[in-house]
Amino acid sequence: MSSTVHVLRHGEVENPNKILYGRQLGWHLSARGHEMAATLGEWSKSIDLGALHVSPLQRAQETAGPIAQAHNISITTDERLIEAANIFEGKSFELGSGVLKHPSSWRHLYNPWKPSWGEPYVEQINRMLAAVFAAKDAANGKDAICVSHQLPIWILRSAIENRSLIHDPRKRECTLASVTSVHFDPDGVISGISYSEPARHLLPKKK
Repeated sequence: MSSTVHVLRHGEVENPNKILYGRQLGWHLSARGHEMAATLGEWSKSIDLGALHVSPLQRAQETAGPIAQAHNISITTDERLIEAANIFEGKSFELGSGVLKHPSSWRHLYNPWKPSWGEPYVEQINRMLAAVFAAKDAANGKDAICVSHQLPIWILRSAIENRSLIHDPRKRECTLASVTSVHFDPDGVISGISYSEPARHLLPKKK
């Protein structure tokens, strides 16, 4: 029996100062983020859902809430779905005005293949793949949903599609509240990836 694991990025976070919040606790969804979560809850009603696995961070848990309510299913917290570790966590990271303009930060940027400023890509791939397969198994033939974060989702997709792991973060196809679906064939082998944006109408307008 074929199945799909839908890997969702959380909704918009309340972050007026543009801080790289990373794995810090206490970052919650904005009002628009809660609208995005509600939209994902409605979107999920078309899925025969067998498992809902979620990053432990608050913004992901809040995003999963409407889905859990729509399906009367409990949330399973999976640490492997957490955001990537990053040494710049807690600092302003806007291009041209944030931490990158300080020479003291440059020593962390010497190896983009690893990357040298945070959790190695290979570790992200391994834990995300393990989390996706765990959700698939837990769903027992139905579809599963995982709620995670942009970078781990993009690195997972890049690995499956044999993309270069070095990339421009501004060009990741993984918007807020987006859905990256990992499809499995009847033998349980990954057969492809698809992508959708159920909350596109709520995305902030680009300046």
